[in-house]
Amino acid sequence: MTLNTEDLLNSILESLSRIDYIKPSEIPNIDLYMDQVTTFMDSRLKQSKRNQDDDKILTKTMINNYAKNDLLPPPVKKKYSKEHVLLLIFIYYYKGIMSINDIQNLLCPITERFFGKKEGFSLEDLYNEVFSLEPGLVEEMKEDVKKKYLRAQNTFGEAPTKDQEFLKTFAFICMLSVDVYVKKLMIETLIDSLPKAKPDEAETKAESKKTESKKDNKKSETK
Repeated sequence: MTLNTEDLLNSILESLSRIDYIKPSEIPNIDLYMDQVTTFMDSRLKQSKRNQDDDKILTKTMINNYAKNDLLPPPVKKKYSKEHVLLLIFIYYYKGIMSINDIQNLLCPITERFFGKKEGFSLEDLYNEVFSLEPGLVEEMKEDVKKKYLRAQNTFGEAPTKDQEFLKTFAFICMLSVDVYVKKLMIETLIDSLPKAKPDEAETKAESKKTESKKDNKKSETK
């Protein structure tokens, strides 16, 4: 491998090593206003930005849209709990590969069963269990990336010398893209296999949540 290809591979592997998740202990135990939520998310996930000068990780409009699409339970007295933040973290990672509808089908059962649960298995327990798998997965991904990269370096040996570096990078991108595409299909198949809530039942629950939120907000305003 040339120095350029080694630098590129090392850069990719270093970026994978920097992958980290927000631990529940890092999330404030007090309820937060929307501005505080967006500031917190931006400060903790800024390393995942493609360009550091990009817009915020999360905006007020995004949060409002998530609530409207029942991805997120409504805030109480305009404040968001630690569990709201945990759900927003899941949504942040999902939205790059899943449709809003798929995220809704995946998270709604989680929210209904574990959000706001005071006893037994909680949303925080679920979050910890899932993200405890992260370190091992990153190491596996690094090994897989190395293999794909080395395979790509063995392609286009008969191409013009001046084009080989670009074409090998193109082959590497294609291999990664196929991997993402296949896994996306698998995710969609798994989501389609999940039990769906009946439309009228889902609408009733959504309306109930919105009504409760409005009552809480009115009480807050009258105080």
